[in-house]
Amino acid sequence: MTLLADSPHSDFDLAVIGAGLAGTGLVASLRQAGFDGTIVLLEAGRGPGGRAASRRRRDDLLWRLDHGAPCFSFSQPPKGRLAELWNPLLERGIVQPDRGLVVGLNETGCLVDPPDHPLLQGPRFRGVPTMASVPEALLQAAGAKMHGVFGERISGLRRENGWWCFSGQHRARSLVVTGNLLAHPRSLAMLGWRDVPLRSAVPVNVDPSLDAALEQIAEMRASVRWNLMLEFPRCADHLPRQIWLTSEAQETFGIERIVLHRQQDQKLGLVVHGLDDGSPITPDSQPGLLVSHELRQRKALTELLLPWPELAQALPLARSLGVMRWGASQPLDYPLPTSLQWCGTSAVGFCGDWIAGPGFGMAEGALQSAVDLAVHLI
Repeated sequence: MTLLADSPHSDFDLAVIGAGLAGTGLVASLRQAGFDGTIVLLEAGRGPGGRAASRRRRDDLLWRLDHGAPCFSFSQPPKGRLAELWNPLLERGIVQPDRGLVVGLNETGCLVDPPDHPLLQGPRFRGVPTMASVPEALLQAAGAKMHGVFGERISGLRRENGWWCFSGQHRARSLVVTGNLLAHPRSLAMLGWRDVPLRSAVPVNVDPSLDAALEQIAEMRASVRWNLMLEFPRCADHLPRQIWLTSEAQETFGIERIVLHRQQDQKLGLVVHGLDDGSPITPDSQPGLLVSHELRQRKALTELLLPWPELAQALPLARSLGVMRWGASQPLDYPLPTSLQWCGTSAVGFCGDWIAGPGFGMAEGALQSAVDLAVHLI
């Protein structure tokens, strides 16, 4: 993969928006299947990962914190094209079984069995050394004709004379979006956009498949997470990997789970997966919401960490690394049917964990949708 330098004009066979598991899995699967066209991947973040991203720090080069998904889960063993994509990662040690202890907490702060959640039911794996290692490895498999553009959020799209136009003068014959922000009305309030980019790019009745897909996407709901990141000065050996709250505890504290990430220097990274409280999210309201969610979560931790006295005692000294808002942390309902993944008339495709099928809402679904879409693009 190469980073795309600024140029007055660049044409590609395929543009992929989003460098999470779906986007990087798609480009890797395409190369495995023999696709030889040019690809440009556009990502708003500073590197690949999406919800599998890892936080790095300029003031501590050893620091690596998985501030989104802490592991990969599968409802069934990968097979077919998905196995072809996944198995080399296992063989190279880029993913390994996650055997970290998982415990539960009830609404009174007492230890209980973990809740019955899809993310805990099947085999779990971790990226090594971090979750971001997986999308990074998938991008490496894309080869020299894969160009990356990071730190650039796409907010507008144009469809002109058979080309998808974006990012200045860059354009592509086909387009794939791996999240649904460019297709969902929630982007209007959350990002202050005037219209839904995909809808404005392709008018109604031009592509019946796209019309049906956009209607379905508009019905989708997704959870929002406010993930607080903390640095603790030390890490004991007996601490769990994940602390899941029961449904009653989640309602009481507004937190789904707490994830602990041991650092190389024996420090501890702790991530609180905070639930949304329904407050309207707009460009103007978000700064205040980030502050209020951090205060609320730190207060809840004073009770939730009591079963681990060393953590409870160190909490006042824990350094805040900020709150990350995940606007569509997990799709909840109305998945997009696989029959609408590719809209041929407008040359636009969709993949991500919001596509119908096994692993809906999980890493499995993101990767499976990527290999399924790759078949249409070859």
